[in-house]
Amino acid sequence: MIFAYSTNAFVKFSLFESLEKIAGLGFRGVEIMGDRPHLYPPDFTAVDLTRVKKTLKKYNLNVTNINSFTLFAVGDTYLPSWIEPEKQRRDIRIRHTNDCLKVADALGCKNISVPPGGPLNTLSRKAAMSLFHQGMEQVIPLAEQLGVKILVEPEPDLLIENTAEFKSFIKNVKSPAVGLNFDMGHFFCAGEDPSAAFEELFEWVGHVHLEDIAASRVHNHLIAGHGVIRFLDIFKTMIRLNYQGHISLELYPYVDTPESAGRESLYYLRPIFHQAGLNILD
Repeated sequence: MIFAYSTNAFVKFSLFESLEKIAGLGFRGVEIMGDRPHLYPPDFTAVDLTRVKKTLKKYNLNVTNINSFTLFAVGDTYLPSWIEPEKQRRDIRIRHTNDCLKVADALGCKNISVPPGGPLNTLSRKAAMSLFHQGMEQVIPLAEQLGVKILVEPEPDLLIENTAEFKSFIKNVKSPAVGLNFDMGHFFCAGEDPSAAFEELFEWVGHVHLEDIAASRVHNHLIAGHGVIRFLDIFKTMIRLNYQGHISLELYPYVDTPESAGRESLYYLRPIFHQAGLNILD
């Protein structure tokens, strides 16, 4: 198991600068933002990807996930989504997902994370879920071919927010190439106990996002130790269930201070990792 830091906290730096800074903090892994200003696939040639691989090797970093959630290059945090009424917009999301699957394969990464549909807006849940499944059917074949998993990430205020909604979605997915990116803070924001949610959803978990959340359960990613997430409980659950995936620290609100935010989180989490028996910082 590797503890990584997501480059989406480093949007004021290039991808290559971000990799250097993350390695300098002592992380062994990196989650790469599959979007501008980092690794938006249309911006990267085969030569560029070779340079990324060489840089990763130079800093001894493993790619734990390609974060394919946002689409700032052509839209915003959520849009274009899987469930927009316009087919042309949905096709952009589908194409982006397939492009990110290819990038993950090129970098030796076994998974990408994607948004759980998108904002419902005026669409009915039934219609939105149908569109989401239709979109997934267009990316699953490539995922299966490459052996790269598509990990859906439930998030507050989107089509899939919680354990029950994810289980309702996944029961109609017939491919093992689709799983779950478990963001512990998101489940807490949805009113759940992350430890219990992790156990209930364990069979689908392919990667984990870590951040702290305030007692208010407002969806705002905080430095570890600045909120009330019971990390020790979650880590002990991971140990008990023999979780074999990776964990990424996701602190995108700290774009002005990504290094100090990462350093403070490491300082807070290190003894908790040790207490839980997670040897992921060595």
